[in-house]
Formats: sequence, structure tokens, C-alpha cells
Amino acid sequence: MFPGPLPTNGFLAAALGLLLTHMSCSSLAVQDIPPIAAYFGTKTRYEEVNPHLLRDALSVRPSVLKPPSAERCSPVHLTAVIRHGSRYPTVKNIRRIQKLSELVRKEASRGSERWLQDVQTQWETWYTEDMDGQLVAKGREDLRQLARRLAVLFPSLLSEENLRRGRISFLSSSKHRCVSSVEAFQEGLRQHWDAHDVEYSHGVDDQLMRFFEHCRGYVEGVEKNRTALLEVEKFKHGEEMEGVRRRMAERLGLPHHRLTPDLVEAAFFLCSYELSIKSLHSPWCFLFDESDAKVLEYKSDLKQYWKRSHGHVISSLSSCPLFHHVFRTLDKAGRPRRLVTSQETPASILVGHAETLLPLLSLLGFYKDQTPPTASNYHSQHGRSFRTSQIVPYAANLLFVLYDCQRGPRLQLLINESPVRFPGLELEDAPLYRDVRATFRHLLDGCDFHSECEGRTGGRGPNTEL
Repeated sequence: MFPGPLPTNGFLAAALGLLLTHMSCSSLAVQDIPPIAAYFGTKTRYEEVNPHLLRDALSVRPSVLKPPSAERCSPVHLTAVIRHGSRYPTVKNIRRIQKLSELVRKEASRGSERWLQDVQTQWETWYTEDMDGQLVAKGREDLRQLARRLAVLFPSLLSEENLRRGRISFLSSSKHRCVSSVEAFQEGLRQHWDAHDVEYSHGVDDQLMRFFEHCRGYVEGVEKNRTALLEVEKFKHGEEMEGVRRRMAERLGLPHHRLTPDLVEAAFFLCSYELSIKSLHSPWCFLFDESDAKVLEYKSDLKQYWKRSHGHVISSLSSCPLFHHVFRTLDKAGRPRRLVTSQETPASILVGHAETLLPLLSLLGFYKDQTPPTASNYHSQHGRSFRTSQIVPYAANLLFVLYDCQRGPRLQLLINESPVRFPGLELEDAPLYRDVRATFRHLLDGCDFHSECEGRTGGRGPNTEL
């Protein structure tokens, strides 16, 4: 049986018709969100992490800024490491979607289910290979809205004057979706300050934002190592995934062997793409209940953990260039005020990928559960902190906020606009910057990209594409 009541034929026909139209992201009522929307891993909408934005996309919570109340403090610098916004599927997933659509159209046979008849006769796959991971309209809005919220939160840093004088640094990866995102962020600042005459300007630096491509130890030890993702492969063909596959085949009236794990995932991704691109509760979402979604999220998390995070030391160490860049920028911004010149950079905006943020967060020590996720411990991992749906949704962001305070510079960290405390410095929201540097001294003095990436080649699994 399907989870919950199935929609009526009339309702579904209308919903399927909307699949072929361009809906505004603001037109989705909160109650129309699929119950499984919070489990899409790296394909999760930012609003699932911050649901208050569904009511007001520009709402800001000043209380997230937490310098000590006993000191006079003012923010003097912001470094933001941001993931691109919502995007189209990559070619790999577009081909899987096309294969799934063809299979369901020709062979699915649950004639008693009206929604399936409508999918077979009315739903047309509209994804084409030339879309290949490009930013969508909703993705541009993700970044515009984030920029406007941050401008309200940090009006002295992301100010109109700093924007006009080119004091805000913008860097992006070379990928089209990141370039479009950094331009959308600037557009958001222009909208906020009504400064539409300001020209767009950004640099491209793949050494910083796609460091993983340039680290030989990572490429050979993880990307090209046929055992690096062994846990993912085991889980893909394990008991929990087989259960999801069997239930989906029964719901579709398909022979079990016709529905591969990749096609199951394609249907799950279809639900996520229709939501993140068109804000639509797709009929494909009715194939999964919450328990199915948790299994598929776990598969995604296994992949990210063993490919981009704590699973292999080299994955986090590959982010050394970005780590050092962030701290060099903070060092410069934290110099005594008398040494600061008019050429200083009050804000640095760096736009990259989920693959950019996860290794950096891992290097800093975040989301490292006591027991690592494996293919065999799914049922004991429900309370894990490593959930990519919550960590790196579209437009995910890591905000380093440097304050000038009476006792010296202090640093606060926010992840997806919510305050977090540095591992090892859990007693303060905004510890003294010198204490942060002392905590990460081993990385500031070490973490040499050349020696780490040329000297490490160990890993555990096959190369898979994000």
C-alpha cells in the first residue's frame, strides 16, 4: 500500500499539468511540501533547513549573532563560503530519469492506481542533457535572498559604499552554476541597496574552490581507488535498499529485477528536483514513505562521508588551501585598527560546491560522530550528526564573523545562518580569535597542500560522480 491517501485523479491531473509549467517558488503552500522533503541529502532545498524562510524568504534573526554581551563588539569582517543554489540534474541523472520514465511508461502495470495511469499518459520528462547541472531560476533566487539577508545582518560590511567601491571580494569556482550563483549574490546586494548601476565583478579560482581536483593523493587514493566507497556499494545492494526497491517495484507493478537501485534513486531524485526547481509536490514523491526516504538519505550520506568527509583523512586535508586562505584573510582583517587601510576587505564571498564545504567542515572537526556510518550499522545511526540534508543543502553557507571587541578580536561561526561552536571551544559562541588560532595551530603550521597531496595515496573505494 502507498503511504497515506493517494490524490484523486482530478487533483493529480492538475498536478501533472503543472509539471510542464514554470511555477514561482513562492506559490507553494507550506502544506504542499512532500513529507520526505527533508531527506534529499545534497539535493535538499535550503528551506528545509530553515523552514521560517517559507513564510518570509527575507526574514532575519539578529539573535544569531552572539558576541559576548559584557563586551562592546562590532563586526569588522565576514568570510562566507557558500554552495551554489538549486540546479538542474547532471547528465548522469538526466539519463537515469529518462530510462526510468520509459520503463514506467511501457511496463508499469498497477492499473488500479489512477496516479500511475496519469504518469504513464500525461507526464513527459522535460529534462534535457544540455541542462547538465546548470543553475535554475530558483537557484538564482536562493543566492539573491541569502545576499539580502546577510546585508541586513551585516549592514556595515555588505554596505552600499563597500559594494560601490569594490571592497567586497567575490570568488567562484569555474563551474557555470557557481559563476551564476556569485552573480546572483551580487544582484541581491544591488537589489537591497538599490544600486543597479554597480557592475558585476568576480574572480575564478579552482585551486581554492575545487581543490579536490588538484590533490593527487585524493584523486588517486579516493576518486580512482576501487575500494574507497566499499561501504556505499555494500549498502546499495544490502537489506535496507533491497526493501525500498521491492516496495517500489510492487507499487509500480514492475518485475523486481527491472528496477535497479540506480533507478530507485532516480525516482527519489525526481521528487527532489521537481521540488527544488519548480516548488512542486511531484507525483513521483508518492512512491516513497518516510522510512524509504531515510534509507536513501543514508545511502547518500555514506557516499559523502567516505568520499568527501571523515571517511579518509586525505579528503579533509585536500581543503588545506581553502583553510589557509580563510585564516590569512581573517588574520589581515584582525590587525589593529590603526594599521587598517582603506583598501581592506570587509567581506569575502567564496562560492563553490557541496564538495567544497564538506571537506573544510571535516577539517575543522565538525560532524564527526563517535561511530562512523557503515553499510552494517544503519539502524544505530538515526541520531547521527552527519546528515548532508542538514549540512549542505543548496545554498549552504559557512560564515566566519570577526568582531572587534574590548579584549581583542573574536570569531563566531555560523552554518546555514545558525550559530555553532568550534570543536574544542564549546564554552563560547565567539571565542577570542587568538584562542581559535591556538586550537587550529596544528593546521595553521602544517596542512601543507603539496606534502599532503603528493605524499598520500591511501583510500578505500570506486570512483563515483557527485
